[in-house]
Amino acid sequence: MRPVTVLVACIFSVPLAALGGPAPTDAEALRTVTPIKHVILVIGENRSFDNMFGTWLPPQGQQVWNLLSRGIVNPDGSPGPHFPLAAQWQAEEDGSYSIHPRRSKFYEDDGAITVSGAPGKPHFQNISQVYAAEPAAGLPPDAYALLTEGGTGLPKADRIDTRFPDTLPDGPYQITRYHYYHAFDGSPVHRFFQMWQELDCDSAAGSKHNPSGCRGDLFTWVEANAGRGGDGKPMPADYGQPGRHEGAVALGFYAMNRGDAPYFDALAREYALSDNFHQAVMGGTGANHIALGYGTALYYAGTDGRPAVPPANQIEDPDPQPGTADYYKQDGYHGGSFVACADPKQPGVKSVRDYLAALPYKAFKDGGCQPHAYYLVNNYAPGYFGDGRPAPLGKDRFTVPPSRQPNLALLLDKNHVSWRYYGEGWDKRVEDGEAEGDGYCNICNPFQYSTQVMTDPKERQNLKDIQDLYADIKAGTLPAVSILKPDGFLDGHPATSKLELFEAFCRKLVTAVQADPALWQDTAIMITMDEGGGYYDSGYVQPVDFFGDGTRVPLIVVSPYSKGVGVVHAYGDHISFDKFVEANWKLGTISEWSRDRLPNPKTAADDPYVPTNSPALDDLMSMFDFRAGAHGRP
Repeated sequence: MRPVTVLVACIFSVPLAALGGPAPTDAEALRTVTPIKHVILVIGENRSFDNMFGTWLPPQGQQVWNLLSRGIVNPDGSPGPHFPLAAQWQAEEDGSYSIHPRRSKFYEDDGAITVSGAPGKPHFQNISQVYAAEPAAGLPPDAYALLTEGGTGLPKADRIDTRFPDTLPDGPYQITRYHYYHAFDGSPVHRFFQMWQELDCDSAAGSKHNPSGCRGDLFTWVEANAGRGGDGKPMPADYGQPGRHEGAVALGFYAMNRGDAPYFDALAREYALSDNFHQAVMGGTGANHIALGYGTALYYAGTDGRPAVPPANQIEDPDPQPGTADYYKQDGYHGGSFVACADPKQPGVKSVRDYLAALPYKAFKDGGCQPHAYYLVNNYAPGYFGDGRPAPLGKDRFTVPPSRQPNLALLLDKNHVSWRYYGEGWDKRVEDGEAEGDGYCNICNPFQYSTQVMTDPKERQNLKDIQDLYADIKAGTLPAVSILKPDGFLDGHPATSKLELFEAFCRKLVTAVQADPALWQDTAIMITMDEGGGYYDSGYVQPVDFFGDGTRVPLIVVSPYSKGVGVVHAYGDHISFDKFVEANWKLGTISEWSRDRLPNPKTAADDPYVPTNSPALDDLMSMFDFRAGAHGRP
């Protein structure tokens, strides 16, 4: 094994392809900087770091930044001595959008809580139904029953969730104080402009250990006033008023120190856990998967692939509707989702750009926004169906036009590095609508937006189902780079799934890889979430450009070379995965607009969390220990 100093030097070498030289041969592509020959990224849904690891106790001699370590909560989940650090404010707007609206007063309490989409009955009523369904392929045999239990027993509507008390404190609360870990819970708001407000970033509030000034103190207010709407329809008269009670949904957390999420607890203790890893984009699922695949956001493209203007009803307008505190004029899945973020005259843009300009560091690439380009910031369907046919476009078709922007798959192809995207439910997807069926997540597949991938039958062969993943593991044909997405039943998304189902999904994968000693010896499995789901988090946030970063999400790296590494504090986001792949296989970067061009973070001796060279992103080499003999390895 090379010593660490040599490893770092190799990471920054420039491949011939980046200099215009010949593309590497297949044999050259197999040469990696580290012993890792296979990396598998597993992406769950909508859990912040504190939502999962808020009371996690690290191994002796290590430290972690969470609700417990900051004294926000006590070991039993009750309010701690520093509970006011997480106190939530009410706010007011003057008719135009602001990422840090004027705060008026603290909430005295967060009231009750609503069901917020959690199902009254589980998705399957018996084991026979589970066996007959696609999700069974993603679970170990002992976990099938998890799909038949955990319903709320309440109507699936925005009504009071009677499992919880009538009044919750103004701050984080332990979900499993009120019901069992195996039960379904509601889903908070997690769209782009709403999340900017939830984080309440104000450069004037910056400090040495929080130079971005992001305070995370408007989660309850945004949740109560933006709610589960977002379709551009007029707001109900009582929305955001006493009786709606949705704000408290965003403040819930699980208690690992008391037995919740036991499998992820065990993995984090044995391998490597990052407590400073973030969603790349403010907002939801689609935009964050796109960022992973492209290193930046997708813009609305014309037939020539260049930036074009979307239909007027698809342009975001986050100014509040008259008579509402924070319900936007045009927003959401069936409303505006494209933003011309280089133009400060566009609704919502000036507030973000003014904030970025006031930071103590310069944002990446003028905010990451090309002139005249309208970027997707929420969830729209990809421009292709799974068989390569283009999806219909138009003002009433909430679909991203086919994209020719550079992406990670094309970079891997250029360098002859094998890859596959395994999306559970792919083989049973439905081709007759914007969404695809049987739990398959079309907005989660970044390469389904790509013209170069989807119009090439050979390229489309890299898009597979989960059955193909396990066949590849068994046959020894696993590609160098794999991205794995559970279906909607198993991804851990609140309301539609449960965290324990995502745990079971990951357990099956890790067990399968470890069963092959040769494969296990050169594989890294990275487990993360696509975004925080609108759940509160206490961690530092480093805005990189117009699109994010957003809240912290968990990252666990499972590998022989991560065994015993423990808690890692280097600042990263989803695009750090791209940086790891690029560094390990010596690939160069995706494009001039992709964040993988950012440097690795440097930190001061008294603060391992805040980069002193912002904006900066870790390449995840910090999650491994490749020294010969480390932790008993050969």
